[in-house]
Amino acid sequence: MANDPSAASWFPGARVVQDDQPGLGPLAGLATALAASGGRPVIVLAWDMPFVPASLLLELRRRGAGVDAVIPVHGAQREPLCALYAPEALATCRSLLATGERRAGALADCLARVAWVDDAGLAAFGDVEHIFTSVDTPERLAALGGALP
Repeated sequence: MANDPSAASWFPGARVVQDDQPGLGPLAGLATALAASGGRPVIVLAWDMPFVPASLLLELRRRGAGVDAVIPVHGAQREPLCALYAPEALATCRSLLATGERRAGALADCLARVAWVDDAGLAAFGDVEHIFTSVDTPERLAALGGALP
């Protein structure tokens, strides 16, 4: 998922899908991903979370049976843009968008069956604060030493 016209060049050979409703924020991106998934669950990961290990994403998939979503939560901070969503979540996404909602977190509030991966469950994947470090400005990148591993 990317709305940038040059996104196809970032990962040659990868399928790039633009939002069905551009400019409507992360919830619209989730709806587009679910619509494009062909009825399969989707794992979403925000581009500004470079330290989320693949093993955590695999754990989200492992926990996904029988639920609408699997979402990490550390302390009071939920991470709805590092999560697995079942295809059934699409209808809720669309309903929320129709009301003007744009936040990804609103989806988690409305889904009936959410499996939360709490601090104890996240500890196996490393320092939780580091895992969910947001790198979305040049200043933040510089504070991390100017480069990603």
